[in-house]
Amino acid sequence: MHGYFVVGVALIVAAQAGIGTAAVTRYWIPPWVRPRVVRPKLWGWGALTGALGWSLFMVLGPLRGPDSALMPYALGGMGLFLASLVVQMTAQRPGRRPAVPPDTERP
Repeated sequence: MHGYFVVGVALIVAAQAGIGTAAVTRYWIPPWVRPRVVRPKLWGWGALTGALGWSLFMVLGPLRGPDSALMPYALGGMGLFLASLVVQMTAQRPGRRPAVPPDTERP
């Protein structure tokens, strides 16, 4: 049963890293997230960081077993994953719009 969990986690992390790489290099965002993302490259870096944090947490934490010596590193991976969520939320916020000179305002 442990092997199934390991394979499942590996597939999820690989998919997340692949989507992050596509966002960073090709500016491609999955269709279910596309309407909200305004900065695809930043969103991709968040996805890559999330894949790293998720893999650190799972490999050093639940998939390894009860090992208290590696628990701080596993929790560091979870912190990295949570930081990546903040980066991805930042990529979904609209950036500053350039100021339009008053004489060229649109009606």
